[in-house]
Amino acid sequence: MDEDDAFWFPAKRYGWGWGLPVKWQGWVALFAYIAAIALGIVRFPPTRNLPAFLVVVVFGTLAFVLICWWKGETPRWRWGKD
Repeated sequence: MDEDDAFWFPAKRYGWGWGLPVKWQGWVALFAYIAAIALGIVRFPPTRNLPAFLVVVVFGTLAFVLICWWKGETPRWRWGKD
């Protein structure tokens, strides 16, 4: 695999899912996700507008998971070294 095709998110060693990013593009995606949630908190405070805040969280999380799925290792259950 060449440099352009490298995974942004490696699979976790234990459990299912992805670990912290290993490429700068993954870090940008992670910080954009965190910024979207923070902006949602400021723009739609959960104590005053819970439905709008939940929309921001659900769609932001869905977008981030899709990016992880697209640019990360294939997720599967792992028990350590394998």
